Amino acid sequence: MGKTADTLDVDFIISTGDNFYSNGLTDVHDPAFDESFTNVYTAPSLQKQWYAVLGNHDYRGDVLAQLSPILTQKDSRWLCLRSYRLDAEIAEFFFVDTTPFEDKYFDEPKGHTYDWRDVLPRKDYLSNLLKDVDSALSESRAKWKIVVGHHTIRSAGQHGDTVELVTNLLPILQANNVDLYINGHDHCLQHISSPDSPLQFLTSGGGSKAWRGDVSWWDPKEMKFYYDGQGFMTLQMTQTDVDFKFYDIFGNLLHKWRVTKSAYSDV
Repeated sequence: MGKTADTLDVDFIISTGDNFYSNGLTDVHDPAFDESFTNVYTAPSLQKQWYAVLGNHDYRGDVLAQLSPILTQKDSRWLCLRSYRLDAEIAEFFFVDTTPFEDKYFDEPKGHTYDWRDVLPRKDYLSNLLKDVDSALSESRAKWKIVVGHHTIRSAGQHGDTVELVTNLLPILQANNVDLYINGHDHCLQHISSPDSPLQFLTSGGGSKAWRGDVSWWDPKEMKFYYDGQGFMTLQMTQTDVDFKFYDIFGNLLHKWRVTKSAYSDV
């Protein structure tokens, strides 16, 4: 990852959640922050700004610790918020807190304790979040709109589609002409094309443990790529093109795809 980032001279790095496995952080002094972040991504090319989103395993710990500016004081690269937007000039990234959408974490926690501070009452939280996402996307004038969340919308992996996001979030993404939805959650790398819109679904969940052989094969017209191993992905963007590529842990290119727009098309 460091070598690839050096070759591309990346501007920033995104973490798709479950930042600290398997039960988040205990507090801002948890050594897991150094063990799983600072002391892992040591390459000079990775000393750029990181933008993180929360995953369900992060919610099993102290969520406010991950959001705390104290961690940014420890490592200036770190930024994690619940939901936010990042203006990258020709592109705008919209980070969405997807864990509170999943009913099972509330109805069947399976012995796990989730940190729902600032999320309850859940109905109000989700209603406001969806309104904010819709408003932010609709007012964006960026050439490219990219949404990042931890949970899958479309996936052939172990978790499959997240029904609550298909119902509540996907229509907003399609109505606002979002180009890419990038997620983690399933421990694999995959690319699925939408059959009824330009939206591409990209899973980059191979940053640690991978689930070998755990796949439900998809319609090949939509399933462009699936890799049940560890790895990462990159994005390169211009006014007219977005190139995304998937790599294994050795930096070998596994899959690449280009999305093209006219330089003068309406946004």
